[in-house]
Amino acid sequence: MRNKLILLASIVLFASCATKKFKAKWLDKKAPETFKARFETTQGNFDIEATREWSPKGVDRLYQLIKYGYYKDVAIYRVVPNFVAQFGIHNDSLINKSWQKGIEDEPVIRKNDSMTLAFARGGVKTRSNQIFINLKENHRLDKLAYSGVTGFPVIAKVISGQENILKFYDGYGDKLGRQQGKINELGNTFLKENYPKVDYILKAYILKK
Repeated sequence: MRNKLILLASIVLFASCATKKFKAKWLDKKAPETFKARFETTQGNFDIEATREWSPKGVDRLYQLIKYGYYKDVAIYRVVPNFVAQFGIHNDSLINKSWQKGIEDEPVIRKNDSMTLAFARGGVKTRSNQIFINLKENHRLDKLAYSGVTGFPVIAKVISGQENILKFYDGYGDKLGRQQGKINELGNTFLKENYPKVDYILKAYILKK
C-alpha cells in the first residue's frame, strides 16, 4: 500500500509540474504588427517574417507558440515533395493538448506562395498548433473549400534559409500525415523508432530588431 501511495504521489507531482509548463493567459498575447523569428532545425536554420495584417488571430498564435517555447524538439513529420512541410505535434502530449484550442477563422489575404507559412486546419476553428510551409506555389489552397471553411490564411514567409527547408527528409511522403494519432499519443519515441530520418525543429525564438 505504501509503495502504491508513493507511486500515486509521484504521478500527481509529475502531472502538476507538466501542467505548469502552459498558462492559459499566453493565448491572449498579441503579436507585434510584424516580427521575425529563427527556427533552428536538424538541417540548419531558417528565418521567417510574420505580418499580423495577413491573419491577426493566426499571427498572434504563431507569436505565442514561439515566444513561450513551444518549439523544442518538434518533428517536421509530414514532408510531401513539391507540396508542403508540416510540423507542430509536440513530443509532450500535455503541452500538445494545451495548445490545441482552435482560433477564429479568417479570410485568405496573402496567397500561398512558395515558402509562405499557414496553419493546417480541418474545419471551423481548428487552426491551433500545426503549421505547414509551402514548398511551391500552392494557390489552390487559397480557395479550397471544405468542412465550413475556405482556404488557408498565410501568416508568415521565409526570408532566409530556404535551402535548409528543402533538405528536410521527404522520403516518407504523406505516410506520416496519416499517422498523426500515433504521433500525438507516443510522440518522438514513435517517430525515432519507426521513422528515424524525420527532421526536427530544435528550438525557435523571436529575433530582436
